Amino acid sequence: MALRGIRGAITVEKNSREKIWQAAQFLVTEIFAMNELHPDEVGALIFSTTEDLTAAFPSSAVRQLPKFRFVPVFDTREPAVDDSLQMCIRVLVLADIEFKPREVRHVYLGGAQHLRPDLKID
Repeated sequence: MALRGIRGAITVEKNSREKIWQAAQFLVTEIFAMNELHPDEVGALIFSTTEDLTAAFPSSAVRQLPKFRFVPVFDTREPAVDDSLQMCIRVLVLADIEFKPREVRHVYLGGAQHLRPDLKID
């Protein structure tokens, strides 16, 4: 086993609690499914949001999912950078898994798909 970082991002249609929570839950669920992760393998989930998402914390959405009750989650704000993707939630999952770095499946959804085309999953 090795500590690996698994990245993901998704854009949100609207700055509302419901949309932020839906997007965060969907993103995390997809990352866990694509990497066959179990919450016991996860050390932490670190979320960041762009400054235009102010209606809710993405981590609060994940805390609503029963299997994530004991997984540490944290939120932070992205720096404001000219011409960067707006309405975006990013996550870094820190997990003890047997994958080699090139085997990790990073998940970029919605408008965030173009952020890391080099990591695109076919």
